Amino acid sequence: MNKTNSLSKKLEQYALTNFQRAVLMEVAKIPRGKVMSYKQIAQAIGKPNAYRAVGNALKKNPLPVLIPCHRVIRANGEVGGYAFGGKSKKIKLLEREGSVVQKGVLPIYKN
Repeated sequence: MNKTNSLSKKLEQYALTNFQRAVLMEVAKIPRGKVMSYKQIAQAIGKPNAYRAVGNALKKNPLPVLIPCHRVIRANGEVGGYAFGGKSKKIKLLEREGSVVQKGVLPIYKN
């Protein structure tokens, strides 16, 4: 069983909508040291205008250790919120992975 199938199986035990599951599976693909915007995730799952709903889906992430929702930021490069410890925790996680965050913004981020 590959990593994607294994994660999909783990998510089946949680009460998630198809949209939430799609968001989480897409976010799981973001490699360490990289970020994507809420808007990019929405586009990747075929719901280009649902970027706010992406944020709401990430708040319900049942597996934050396996699904790195801290790697999802705002389209303007701002870090945004983080349901699992707040903005400062999100910044620490991003910096630990090699991202440079200045005043809550990833200055080199290009959407």
